[in-house]
Amino acid sequence: MPQVLTLPHGKLTRYAAAQHGPKPALILCPGGGYEFCSIREGAPAARAFARDGVESFVLEYDCAPVPLDTMPLHTLAAAVAWVRRNAAQLRIAPDRIAVGGFSAGAHLAGMLAAVWHRPEWFAPDTDLQCHRPNAAVLCYPVVTAGEYGHRGSFARLAGTDPEKQRAFSLEMLVDARTPPVFLWHTLEDQTARVENTLLLEAALRKAGVPHEVHLFPHGVHGLALADLETCDPARGRRPDRHVNRWQALCAEWIKEL
Repeated sequence: MPQVLTLPHGKLTRYAAAQHGPKPALILCPGGGYEFCSIREGAPAARAFARDGVESFVLEYDCAPVPLDTMPLHTLAAAVAWVRRNAAQLRIAPDRIAVGGFSAGAHLAGMLAAVWHRPEWFAPDTDLQCHRPNAAVLCYPVVTAGEYGHRGSFARLAGTDPEKQRAFSLEMLVDARTPPVFLWHTLEDQTARVENTLLLEAALRKAGVPHEVHLFPHGVHGLALADLETCDPARGRRPDRHVNRWQALCAEWIKEL
């Protein structure tokens, strides 16, 4: 049975890799528009990465009460800090801990990657280095509060004030201290438009942050692994062996950190 850890405003489930350590680790945040945590974007992806030698965790973060503000950010930060503090016991390399996610969960992972070193986002006594991610994996991410933003996600996160929403816009937050980023998106995504990834990629390039980007021509939003386990035909989410390759490419990328 997977190990489960209860955190303030969330739950962290471990999916152990069989390889001996020290292993890289990936903490995954499912999407769901900051309204819920998608099951399809949690355990199946974590199991796939664990099979590829990446110690994996799924963070189920609270999505109420709204506006959420920094509550999900603090929950993810606590998860990273716990993994780092227990790295030796878990046979994890403490300097190879990545955060990742899908859609709104990718926004959450991107937030920690962008602001981990900024004390104004955290409690006064927070050890910023302890929750520092060493990489970020962002799958069809919600990024911008601007023209191409996913309105529902930003409303649940920051309320209806456009200025407060812009404060959570990732392309405005990344800087030279953002860790390396792996990005993928589909050009046909009409929920979180591909412009989200393009805006973030431009910001990462401007800041000099190493990153890898994959843009697939076909596929709707929310494909997850794009395999039989995570398909959702009623919503057009069909298996696609070409898109499914993102996971193997990402596992290789993580293990090369």
